[in-house]
Order: sequence, then structure tokens, then C-alpha cells
Amino acid sequence: MGLISEVLLLPFAPVRGGAWAIRQVLEEAERIYYNPATVRAELARLEEQLEAGEITEEEFDRQEDELLDRLEIATRTSAGLGNGTAP
Repeated sequence: MGLISEVLLLPFAPVRGGAWAIRQVLEEAERIYYNPATVRAELARLEEQLEAGEITEEEFDRQEDELLDRLEIATRTSAGLGNGTAP
């Protein structure tokens, strides 16, 4: 950007900085959410809950499907086939 546009946009610097910070937080949250290791750990915890009788078979199936969808997205993303966001 030119010097004049920088000077004119200076009052908006806090807003631009805030937007950058929000983007960084969202990117990190998505990275953790779609991390295959995180998803596998959640699958293991879910199975433990089922075995302990803390959740029903139907709830297990529903949550397992959601986790497997996340794992598929993570696998596609790491293979360079996805864009890293949920469908």
C-alpha cells in the first residue's frame, strides 16, 4: 500500500489487528479440531463411555459418525485434497 493510503487507514489499525488476531485463533482452533490424533483420542474416550454405560448405543453411533466425518476431513486436508473447513 502507498503511504497516503496507510495514513488514511491508520484509524482502522486496531480493527485490522483485531481481525488478524481472530483469524489466527480460528485457524488454530480448526487445526486442533481436525487433528487426527485429537479425533482418535475422542473416539477412544467415546468407546470408554459406551462400555461404562454412560451413553446409549444410539448416542455412541451419532457421535462416532461425527468424529469419523472429522477424521475423513482431516485425512483429506493432510493429503492436500480438502481446504481444511467443514463441508
